[in-house]
This record gives sequence, structure tokens and C-alpha cells, in this order.
Amino acid sequence: MLELEPDAVTGRRGSIISYASLLSFQGGFTVPAYAASKGAVAQLTKSFANEWTSKGVTVNAIAPGYIETDMNEALLADKERLASISARIPAGRWGSPEDFQGTTVYLASRASGYVSGHTLVVDGGWMGR
Repeated sequence: MLELEPDAVTGRRGSIISYASLLSFQGGFTVPAYAASKGAVAQLTKSFANEWTSKGVTVNAIAPGYIETDMNEALLADKERLASISARIPAGRWGSPEDFQGTTVYLASRASGYVSGHTLVVDGGWMGR
């Protein structure tokens, strides 16, 4: 990417978008390795942004909240945990993969040209509580 010529209008060479997690910010029950790895993604995002933004590459991450995917089948099947988690989400629902379309387009577009080193939380308001 650094070998690409910068865009004549924006001076940008591209965008790197990684996936972090709410557990980048919070510890998780029974998943310390996962929490540590996602914390590392958030910190690598900042480190790479410090190095590459001046070279025309923005580096950001998206931190999903609770999303209805195969990865969360066990939580979705546990009625008690499901109710507890759902009650805390201000949006009143778990997210879906489609909830990341706009976020991803934004971080890859010119509109976010001055955004770098950020982990954008997409969680229905979970972190606000």
C-alpha cells in the first residue's frame, strides 16, 4: 500500500480497517485470551496510525458489540445471559452484520480522511452505560 501513488486530490494511499471488540475495552468472562488479542488490535491500530498516517494511509478499527452471528450461538442459546445482555443494550436489540456496512464505507472513504488511530464502537449504545 505504501508503494502506491497518493491520490491526487486527497493525498491518501488507502485505509486499513481492522476488527477489534468491546473486549478491547472490557475484560470478558472466561475469554482472557480473546480479550487480550482484541486489546492488542486496538493498540496496534494506534501504533500503525502513528507510523502510516503521515504516509497517506489511515488506520482504524471497528469494535462490534453483541452481534447475532455463529460466534455467539452459545450466548444466544443461554436464555438467562441473553436476557441480561439484551437488557443492557440501549438500542433494544443485538446487532447484525449489516450494521457495519455504513461504518466500513465511512472508514474507507474520503469522509474519514482526518480520522486515524481510532477504534469505532458499533454496539447499540452498550459502552455508553
